[in-house]
Amino acid sequence: MRKSLHQIGFFAGLIAIWQIVALLKIWPPYLFPTPASVWESLHAGFADHSFWIGIGVSMKRVALGYAVSCIFGVALGFATAYNKFLSETVGRMAVSLQSLPSICWLPMAILWFGLTEKAILFVVIMGSLLAITISVQSGLRSIPKIYPMAGRNLGARGWRLILYVLLPASLPHLTVGLKQGWAFAWRSLISGEMIFVTLGLGQLLMMGRDLNDISQVFAVMILIVAIGWLVDTIFFRGVERALQNRWGFATN
Repeated sequence: MRKSLHQIGFFAGLIAIWQIVALLKIWPPYLFPTPASVWESLHAGFADHSFWIGIGVSMKRVALGYAVSCIFGVALGFATAYNKFLSETVGRMAVSLQSLPSICWLPMAILWFGLTEKAILFVVIMGSLLAITISVQSGLRSIPKIYPMAGRNLGARGWRLILYVLLPASLPHLTVGLKQGWAFAWRSLISGEMIFVTLGLGQLLMMGRDLNDISQVFAVMILIVAIGWLVDTIFFRGVERALQNRWGFATN
């Protein structure tokens, strides 16, 4: 209860400061809107269904791209963790490419796939795949050697060793990696949608800029942040708690 009150008080204070700064008119209203004007923009966007359509399209894209990244990222993480050749080649390349901003993949994606859904999905995948791969690899390498040795002594081999020993032992790193992968995928998606005209939240953000509608820009930014927070709070924390309870090392 206290935690919720603290959060409510914090955000109420932020809105109050926002209102005060807007009333002081340090910047003109067309550059810094009031909370009321942003609320009106949010209401109008949902009323005419443009925000609902943008959210639906963006979530569909990020869900598909993130799912592909998880499948291949976990597989590559296991491969690079336990194969010396892949570790020294693919693993090091993944670490090097991780420093490359995801938006840098967009020119290549457009040249390869054109102005299509595939181009945006490619950017999303490349933005999250490497983060997941590196986290899985680090998690598996941090497992004490006695764990797989004990598993083998008890008869665990192949997929049983992975499922019942290696996977539970690497869960802390794995869940962190999946959350990072989601964050990178979400940011990559918005960046890709902002570059060329297509349905989605990124396109709505750029539309607000083109129309010189700063209230819509703020409203879409709030939506992007809110969706990221909701996915982390509702989905990832729930999955993390379920996995912890399943494997017997929950903290509460």
